[in-house]
Amino acid sequence: MKLCLQIYSLFFGKKVGCDYLGNSYYQTRHRHAHRRAKRWVIYRGLNDASKVPAEWHGWLHHTYDRIPSNRGIPKFSWQKTHIPNLTGTVHAYTPRPTQIGVLDTLDYQPWTPSS
Repeated sequence: MKLCLQIYSLFFGKKVGCDYLGNSYYQTRHRHAHRRAKRWVIYRGLNDASKVPAEWHGWLHHTYDRIPSNRGIPKFSWQKTHIPNLTGTVHAYTPRPTQIGVLDTLDYQPWTPSS
């Protein structure tokens, strides 16, 4: 599927930028009078929608037309770096019983699929 999207992007798309994760962003070369330009992303590595930074998400969904740049994006002290979606991996979140409260007495057994 990624190869088809790359070929489509080569013929019909115009690359408008990249983000700090290496994802490439495109839009259609020509706009029709009654339609907006289509916008899409080609992910670096595995396809994971959580890898799209907030500023590019707004551009992809036509929230604003300004193309984001990696320079000049203010970062606040409370902002965290990107962590990919870990669902389905060994690093996925599993709840642990707490030190206080009702969960102390519960035995938690994570579900595992039968083969």
